[in-house]
Amino acid sequence: MCGVVGIIGPEEAAKEVFLGLFTLQHRGQDAAGILSYNEGEGPGFHLYKDNGLVESVFNEEIVNRLPGRMAIGHTRYSTVGKSGDTRDIQPLVLNYPYGIGMAHNGNLVNYYPLVEKLRRERHRMPLTNSDLEVIQNLFADALLEAGGGIDEKLSFAQLETAVNSVMKSAIGGYSVVSMIAGQGMFAFRDPKGIRPLILGKREAMVRDATGALVKKDAYCVTSEMVLLNFLGYEPIGDLQAGELIFVDLEGKLERKVLPLAQTPTPCMFEWVYFAGAESVLEGKPVYNARLELGKGLARKIRSHIDRGEMKPDIVVPVPETSRIAAIALAEELGLPYREVLIKNRYIQRSFILNTPEKRAKAVDLKLNPVRSEIEGKNVLLVDDSIVRGTTSKRLVDLVRRAGAKEVYFVSTCAPIRNPCYYGIDFPSTEELIATGRDEKQIAEALNADQVIYLDQERLREAIGLKSLCMACLDGKYPTDISAGLSFRERRVGERRK
Repeated sequence: MCGVVGIIGPEEAAKEVFLGLFTLQHRGQDAAGILSYNEGEGPGFHLYKDNGLVESVFNEEIVNRLPGRMAIGHTRYSTVGKSGDTRDIQPLVLNYPYGIGMAHNGNLVNYYPLVEKLRRERHRMPLTNSDLEVIQNLFADALLEAGGGIDEKLSFAQLETAVNSVMKSAIGGYSVVSMIAGQGMFAFRDPKGIRPLILGKREAMVRDATGALVKKDAYCVTSEMVLLNFLGYEPIGDLQAGELIFVDLEGKLERKVLPLAQTPTPCMFEWVYFAGAESVLEGKPVYNARLELGKGLARKIRSHIDRGEMKPDIVVPVPETSRIAAIALAEELGLPYREVLIKNRYIQRSFILNTPEKRAKAVDLKLNPVRSEIEGKNVLLVDDSIVRGTTSKRLVDLVRRAGAKEVYFVSTCAPIRNPCYYGIDFPSTEELIATGRDEKQIAEALNADQVIYLDQERLREAIGLKSLCMACLDGKYPTDISAGLSFRERRVGERRK
């Protein structure tokens, strides 16, 4: 899972992208990059990217070296390749046809077969371990075949043909933002709409050929609405599943849902964990969904309390994502809500760290318990999800060491028992603590007195969408995953090296 943004229209697009990336930092903390395009004197791409958080990668001097009225940016959360490999940091650039800069959020299930096909049939030598490079090469080849690169002016029909070709080959969940030198910016979502992408618009003051300031339309496409709000773009709406948009250098917008589009199945994990609480995805506010997740979980916990199976004294959220649900849960149960795990704000989100060792160290550094409020009490710990169990067990142990009498660990997400092939980093069933275990066995593994999950139906009701990708919960994948086994084995193997 990553964060992407593309902006076209304002005088200093890269500066807006830079500021916007801070609002997407929660989506990826491995690396960041910005690519701009300058159409004036000496036109060309300007790229800077590196490992680290946005604030450590960029400074004012660097951003000032990224001129132009068109720019794209990316915050990276690595799932394919190794974290730390600078070759895999996005955006990526191809010099022909026209010059194509691109960034994306998601994963290709058939990444490895496509790499081999490009190598065998097109004699392409991969320069990265990123599936974006595959998408970029597929698009470039298809654009050439559609006549792009021959005509000085690229038509929407040529772009449509090329993106449609990508969708035919690329299986998975992906949202793509891209710039074409001298042409404009385009973006598209995969045919099932698994990964989010939203479009916004505002007026920008720019200089015309005479140097006079004039009003022109500026557009922004990004992973989450929070970025649009921050930069002052009025949301137009989510791109639909399988939709393509194109904005040329004059600010003309064209959009179309392509023929391969299917019933949208956005990833439920966006509402449960990944998206910022301020965002609205598919018309469903994340904040409201998390309130409903807490209420739904409270109803399930109430039955356990009524049967005398647990007697919680306080409700404690695991910072940060579960806070909203925990508040709603405490209100429903009539229990005191206490924030007694104090977070060190300078530590990264532990789930998206890509090794067990990093996650374990992050938990130890990230949270400090308030012993005076925990000691002698039965603590109801609320978290958004339980994936591998590494973090969850350390949390339980942390609260026990602070003197808790009993610890109940509850999750606003149903048990995760299946790999994700669409951009979330749990590729192997062997890594998932819920695989092959019931709640009692999971509680024993976590050293908890009891573990309770929200069920799938209540989760679906809380989000408020009938059609969701919940494959990691129910094993019902929205795309073909026949290439998934080798994908899983190679990803796990790469991480062990």
